[in-house]
Amino acid sequence: MPRILVIDGHPDPDSLTAALARAYVAGAGDDAVLLSLRDLALDPDLHRGYRAGQDVEPDLARARDLLEWSEHVTVLTPVWWGSVPALLKGFLDRALVIGWAFRYRDNGRPEGLLAGRTGRVLVTSDSPRWYLPLVGDTTVKQLKGRTLEFCGITPVRVSRFTDVRNATVERRAEWLDKARVLGATDAGAASRPRVAAGA
Repeated sequence: MPRILVIDGHPDPDSLTAALARAYVAGAGDDAVLLSLRDLALDPDLHRGYRAGQDVEPDLARARDLLEWSEHVTVLTPVWWGSVPALLKGFLDRALVIGWAFRYRDNGRPEGLLAGRTGRVLVTSDSPRWYLPLVGDTTVKQLKGRTLEFCGITPVRVSRFTDVRNATVERRAEWLDKARVLGATDAGAASRPRVAAGA
């Protein structure tokens, strides 16, 4: 079975996002690890930006170890103000630093250093599904393209759970079932050898 890291970016353990993360892990099997960011002890701020280093807390070092260990990374987040919660943004700022998650080549082009992994972004939103493209689907673009793919994780699939505020108990139960299926599917897909482009 592949090694799957599941990153729960919601600050509330009783949220739908957190429940979906637990269901996804249950479906993915024994080689899936759930990393709930709200449980980590780390400073989310890059106090000097990328101009200077910053002490790496034990929880951040463990999170990086898990990223290196993983073969597939799934990030779960709500859509807040067209972005992600500060908790998740701060984690990404601290964890995915230059020289570790990416670098710039001599020609100035970026190179992702987390290549060889697949990914999934799973978002929850109070807005209906049709509304997200109208406002640019910014959360997905940020996580999928500007973050995971930028760091070399590809392909990155996307799953959306929308109109959450109007969802019935039955609908939420269906979503949890879907998350379990997605976990099982990703575990199976990630375990198959990847074919190089042009092969």
